Amino acid sequence: MANLAVRGADAHGDVELLAVATGCQMPAAARVLEKLGGHVLASASVRELVDAGLAPGRAVALFAAWELSRRAMRAGPSGTWRIRSPADLAERLLAEMAALPREELRVAVLNSKNVVTALVTVYVGSLAGSPVRVGEVFHDAVRRHGAAVIVVHNHPSGDPSPSSEDLRITADLVAAGRLLDIELLDHLVLGRDRWVSLRAAGSVG
Repeated sequence: MANLAVRGADAHGDVELLAVATGCQMPAAARVLEKLGGHVLASASVRELVDAGLAPGRAVALFAAWELSRRAMRAGPSGTWRIRSPADLAERLLAEMAALPREELRVAVLNSKNVVTALVTVYVGSLAGSPVRVGEVFHDAVRRHGAAVIVVHNHPSGDPSPSSEDLRITADLVAAGRLLDIELLDHLVLGRDRWVSLRAAGSVG
C-alpha cells in the first residue's frame, strides 16, 4: 500500500492494483483477471467475482467500489469539467462504458463556456432496436438552459465503427439542435480501448 501511495496508481499493473483493492495475494488476483478480463471485471456481479475466485467479502467490497465509481460518473463531475476536445469526454468515459454489456446512450449538457453541467443516461439497450426520441435526448439540456450537448454511446462488440443507425440518429439530432438552438457538438462512439468522433468523421456540422 505504501508503495502504491509513493509511486502512484499509474506505475502499477492491473494485477497489483486488484490485489491492493481486494486484499488478496498477487497469484489470486492474477487468476481473477485471467478468468474475467479487465473489461468484464468492471461490470461483473458479486456471484461472477466469487466464481472467479474471490472470497465473498472481498467480492462484495470490490463490487461496491465499482458501483460507487459508476454512480459518481452518472452524477457528473463535482468540480469544473471543461470540454476542450472530444478526448476530454471520451477518455473519461471509455473504461467504464467499454465494460458495459449493453449499449447505453448518454448526454453531456454543456453551458456557453463548454463546462459540463450534467451527464445523464438516456437509453439502455440496443439503439437499433428502439427509436431514439429527440425530445428525450435534449430534455435535460432544455431544462438546464444548456448551450450545447455531446452524445456518447458504446458498442459492446468493442468496435466503435459507426453504424448506419448511428449516422441516422446523428443527422436527426443535428437538425433538432438547430431548431432548439442547442448545438450538437459531437456524437462519440466508444469501443474497447478506442473511440470515434462523428464530428471528426464529418457527420456533425
